[in-house]
Amino acid sequence: MTLETGPAFENAIRNPDNPSHLMVIKDISRRIRIYAGATLLADSTSAVRVIEAGKSIYDPVVYVSEADLIAELGRVVKSTHCPIKGDASYVSLGGDEIGWVYRTPIDMAKRLTAHYAFWPDKVRVVEGE
Repeated sequence: MTLETGPAFENAIRNPDNPSHLMVIKDISRRIRIYAGATLLADSTSAVRVIEAGKSIYDPVVYVSEADLIAELGRVVKSTHCPIKGDASYVSLGGDEIGWVYRTPIDMAKRLTAHYAFWPDKVRVVEGE
């Protein structure tokens, strides 16, 4: 048994062209608040954590729904493609790129529709009260 075939990955979303590239989306049961400095960007009780393995095992990423955003985010003229999530659009705060969103992810990642994630070096994530 390898990492990507163990019980924790039974329901993983896999890249059809590379089954070793996978992700697991997990509900977060605690309240999540995301700050950029003193600015509250999001406050959520329904965030999810994405755990992804590809070229390496990536740090888990917290995604919050658009409905949980507090701050007004700008758009960045930039997009990238992930074979297991789809096309990401990028967002900014005060003109500085701060995160990304999957507005129309591919079918297998529909759960991430309109969910925002933020660069960890630009935000502080508070989990729990």
